[in-house]
Amino acid sequence: MARAHAPFSTEPVSVTNSARSGPFVAGDLVQLTDPKGRMHTITLTPGKSFHSHRGAIEHDVIIGLAQGSVVTNSGSTDYLVLRPLLDDFVLSMPRGAAVIYPKDSARIVGLTGLGPGMKVAEAGVGSGALTCSLLRAVGDTGRVLSFERRADFAEVATRNVATWFGGLPTCWELIVGDLEANLAATGLDAVVLDMLAPWDTLPIVAEALEPGGVLACYVATATQLSKLVETMRLTGHWTEPRAEESLLRTWHLDGLSVRPDHRMSGHTGFLVAARRLAPGAVMPIRRRRPAPGAYGEDYSGP
Repeated sequence: MARAHAPFSTEPVSVTNSARSGPFVAGDLVQLTDPKGRMHTITLTPGKSFHSHRGAIEHDVIIGLAQGSVVTNSGSTDYLVLRPLLDDFVLSMPRGAAVIYPKDSARIVGLTGLGPGMKVAEAGVGSGALTCSLLRAVGDTGRVLSFERRADFAEVATRNVATWFGGLPTCWELIVGDLEANLAATGLDAVVLDMLAPWDTLPIVAEALEPGGVLACYVATATQLSKLVETMRLTGHWTEPRAEESLLRTWHLDGLSVRPDHRMSGHTGFLVAARRLAPGAVMPIRRRRPAPGAYGEDYSGP
């Protein structure tokens, strides 16, 4: 049975003005946290109720309250009420494809150096998790060009982005199709690739990036990582690539019982980053001696 989707606004909105403070109003995204730490995200709608096995909460009771308030449902269960952070929203958003987790999105924004007014393209939008972080980074004066091959994924991403920002950001353009066939922009400050074979797009990405612009790729396997890095080295358009992964571990805090949690957010993917060389520039020859057997007989690199 198909899942019914709540309506969302397609009105153009400002990224900067989408963040709200002050008392809750109708249309706000609200995060309800129960005593066991379970979070539920709802959109405040006058006359509606939030129902769970613990009871019901009227939306009208929440409207007008300040953030950080506590409300009690019909079953006498208390809920903490806050506007969700983007991290919380990403982990609970409807998914067409797997999302890039907040720990990786934060590193991508950091690695690319994105800020207000900058232009970035991304390929492999998936469910729109990274898109939200990119839009917040560049702001209303910037530009985010998103490419997604699958129309069903693009629809999910559009819904999630519109839900988070309260409409469709004016600085965002989503194109259904391949990046290679549709990327006509030049002068980009950064390109982010989350796809199966990012090495196939390197020539067009190199043309689109400004000298010094950053290419960041998210790949899932060590095989992809190796092929991507070696292809980048062979093309001669990039600085020496760097690769990393982020591991996130929370801690258990209960009185004197302070220890690492047994579960952690471990490997989700590898991040590869490099910068575009100026036209005609040649990277200095690597001085590191490769390990014996690191390259096969068919390797044609320097």
